[in-house]
Amino acid sequence: MSAMSSNMPEIPEGMNADARETWPSPHLITSWLGDLDTDVEWRPGESTTIASDDPEAVAAARRFRDVLGRFASGVTVVTSMSGGEPVGMTCQSFSSVSLDPPLVLFIPAKTSRAWPLMQRAGRFCVNFLADGQADLSNTMASRGTDKFADLEWTPSEVTGSPTFPGALGHVDCTIHAVHESGDHYVVIGRVVDLVLADSETEPAPLLFFQGKYRTTTS
Repeated sequence: MSAMSSNMPEIPEGMNADARETWPSPHLITSWLGDLDTDVEWRPGESTTIASDDPEAVAAARRFRDVLGRFASGVTVVTSMSGGEPVGMTCQSFSSVSLDPPLVLFIPAKTSRAWPLMQRAGRFCVNFLADGQADLSNTMASRGTDKFADLEWTPSEVTGSPTFPGALGHVDCTIHAVHESGDHYVVIGRVVDLVLADSETEPAPLLFFQGKYRTTTS
């Protein structure tokens, strides 16, 4: 028996020896049965893969998402420039950290394609989205190769990172520290510039709550 045949699973009794040649490809079987993993979406553009053959893990992940989804948050788009090209990502996990020195944080997933480019740039800008900018959030949450193709944006004054008209404001930052935490990174930014929206009326914020975009007029 050859080494290759010795590594093959034993053919069940009653099955022809050449039956394997007629079996569908693994790719086709997967398309029929579905993937063996379940993607649990936490936030726009961000999901975690959980092994679907572990019902308890899937249930726990969904419970975590559903309970934490009760915490309403603002929606931001974090941007930077990499190799002369704009990069960006939608991010809900944003917070102020310190007044002296002025520090903020955002938390990108380890699977983020934009974050490694931002890290190499050493700087980023956090744009606070307003009501009516859900499409912008969805665009930045997508995995498109050129998210900025049809978007209007201008470079921020200090870091040159993209900013968007209609946003509530933005904070320009340099990367102060990065900490690994589970399946995410905690990125601490040192604020180098802050800008409020130039508007005669106070725009309403874009919020995310229980898996949907919301806003408030209060």
